[in-house]
Amino acid sequence: MPAYVIAHLQDAAPHAEIAEYMERIPGTFEPYGGRFLVHVTQHEVKEGNWAGSVVMIGFPGIAEARAWWDSPAYQEIAPLRARHIKGDIIMVEGVPEGYDARHTAKAVREALDAE
Repeated sequence: MPAYVIAHLQDAAPHAEIAEYMERIPGTFEPYGGRFLVHVTQHEVKEGNWAGSVVMIGFPGIAEARAWWDSPAYQEIAPLRARHIKGDIIMVEGVPEGYDARHTAKAVREALDAE
């Protein structure tokens, strides 16, 4: 199952260390099959408040995403970002191929009927 690292970044101001981080980060996730899915693009808020920017990196699976995050190569450059950009970063496993939310809804309805 695919996995994703999603960052909601705020208060990003131009800095030489941010440029260096952006130059070096692809080399840290490529060995784990990672690739940018969203990076430095505009987003449209439909509900709530989502100031800042979004970065999303896709991986073949959660094991690869975790291995990348914990890798010495990424940990070496992470402070370049963290010193200059505040934000939240999550790692999430995707759904399997062919996933259908109706099956999950059916299980919810069955659980409600059993109460």
